[in-house]
This record gives sequence, C-alpha cells and structure tokens, in this order.
Amino acid sequence: MSYIQCRNYSKKINGHCILNDISIEISRGECVGLWGRNASGKTMLLRAFAGLILPDHGCMVIGGQTLTPRHRFPKSMGLIIENLTFWPFMTGQDALAVIASINKKADGSKIAETMELVGLDPKDTRTIRKYSLGMIQKLAIAQAIMESPDLLLLDEPTNALDEKSRERFYGIVQAEINRGTTLVMASHSREDLEKCCHRVMQIDGGSIIA
Repeated sequence: MSYIQCRNYSKKINGHCILNDISIEISRGECVGLWGRNASGKTMLLRAFAGLILPDHGCMVIGGQTLTPRHRFPKSMGLIIENLTFWPFMTGQDALAVIASINKKADGSKIAETMELVGLDPKDTRTIRKYSLGMIQKLAIAQAIMESPDLLLLDEPTNALDEKSRERFYGIVQAEINRGTTLVMASHSREDLEKCCHRVMQIDGGSIIA
C-alpha cells in the first residue's frame, strides 16, 4: 500500500504555477529521489509533502491522512528544507534538546547517540556560530532523524559534506530504509540520489518529466 499518494497536485503562488498536475505514489519504506536544476520545483514538492503548502487542485495523502488546513502536517515527519538555521549561541546538543522538547520523543541519550551517528561530538562545548558548514549540515540531519520518524523529507542533504561524511550519510539512509522509513530526497546531484534511492524522478518547470 502506498504511504504517499499525491494526486493531480497543482499549486500557484502569486499567479505563477509552481507545481503542475503532479501524481506520485510512494510505498512505505521506499526511498525516492527528486532530481532537477535550481527552481525546477523539487523543493516546492517537498514542501507539499510536508504540508507547508496546500494544493489549489488535487490532494496529498500521507499515511492515510489527507493534508488539509485542519490536519495540515504528517503525523510523524523529519524534515530538512532550504537553509535551516539554529540558535547560534547554543551548543549543538542544547539546540537538539530544545527541538526534542516539543514532541518529547527523544531524550538526552537518544540525542547524544544521534549526534555520534552523524559525526558530531555531543560533548563539544563550541557554540553553533563556531560550526563549519559541514557541521551545521550534520546537525540538520541529526534533528531530522533523532525522533525516528515514519517520513523523512530531505532537501539537498549532502550540501557541504565531505566525501567521508557523504558515505556516512548513505549508511544512515540505508539504516532508515531498513527501519521502514519512507524517504524523499531532493538534490541537483543525480549521483547522490542514485547511491541512495530506489528510483529517481526528474522534475522541471513544476512537472515530473521523467
């Protein structure tokens, strides 16, 4: 049974069509890549999956729940989208603790375990303003996965990661697939997507073209 059902989804913003009659089905535990140039619509489609935008026509069903103004967001979701920012004068561990306090699904030991998994030291006392871009990206990955969500939506997740960190990320994705997580990843790098995903869709002009 499909975990994601996107049916004839269309959306305009300021009179400009950003998503055009998109229909996609994604199975539970499947990892799907969205490949396209900048401004092709891949990030907007992730926003649609996340409930950050709602359709003008068509519908989005996630885990059996239709996203509507009343029930807008998927029940169990981890998200990296566009440029995430964190509190610059907090440590990475403290920032994750603040985020975890919302749903109370990840305790201190889970936060530390997740930081180590992505290649960060939970005992590092440096504040985030002293982090490199690669470290900030690792922190973004950590906040997305630390609550073991059913759905992971990842926008350019390997940005600023070196080769070793990319290989670590591919391992994380495989572990999430093995856990039964449904993943959608958007990237301009087809190579990254083909290493992680069961299938890759090309998007351009707000439409799936391949």
